[in-house]
Amino acid sequence: MIPEQQLKIILVHGACHGAWSWYKVEAALRSDGHSVLSLDLAASGINKKRMVEDVFTFAEYSQPLMETLAQLPEGEKAVLVGHSLGGLNLAFAMETFPQKIAVAVFVSAFMPDTLSPPPSVFSKLGESISAVAWMDTEFEEVRVPKREEPFITMLFGPQFMGKHLYQLCAPEDLALANALIRTGSLFQEDLKKAPILSEEGYGSVDKVYIVCKQDAAITEDYQRWMISNNQVKEVMEIEADHMVMLSRPQELCKHLITILHKYI
Repeated sequence: MIPEQQLKIILVHGACHGAWSWYKVEAALRSDGHSVLSLDLAASGINKKRMVEDVFTFAEYSQPLMETLAQLPEGEKAVLVGHSLGGLNLAFAMETFPQKIAVAVFVSAFMPDTLSPPPSVFSKLGESISAVAWMDTEFEEVRVPKREEPFITMLFGPQFMGKHLYQLCAPEDLALANALIRTGSLFQEDLKKAPILSEEGYGSVDKVYIVCKQDAAITEDYQRWMISNNQVKEVMEIEADHMVMLSRPQELCKHLITILHKYI
């Protein structure tokens, strides 16, 4: 058993969001005595880097998480919690630092497998969100010097967020999100170059998946398809929309604390 003082819960946000999206969960976990870090990935939240100008690869985007894990003292481990696109950040962190991760928790998150290229996890996204359903989300194809393939950025629109991400959240949280989101990307072209994740790295870390049953973006069927492709230790459920950390924070915290007691 790992001593509690040697455990850090690291919360990883999804696309276009930042550490701010975890504020309710972070506060609740801290009040329960846990060591918690909610970090901004590159070009997200208050991170000073800018998408495209400074960040146009998934490795660059993931750098804050990778640096945090690299700096963990010897013998210490982290509990990684990833939401939405943050599941892919978790996956690459697990591949690189399997010995530093006690358990990885995917919260309505993209979860790749060890048989297909990482971007294959996006294959059902078109079924989950139709072109019409993206509504006012802004997509832009950017040409980056010295790169052949285009870089696709996206910025969620307020209508899309209200209908597909935040439909069970308080109006105040949706207003906060509309004020704080930044341009993001799914990095699909860049991820095509990534090798298939290994059983020895990514596959060796215990995984728990928390299904959000009312998610209108990464739907329940989509989540369960990803679960069927992986060796997941446990599946938990919450009647929540995509932004479960804002709409059902206490339920999510309860699951996370259960996971800590069970897998640590």
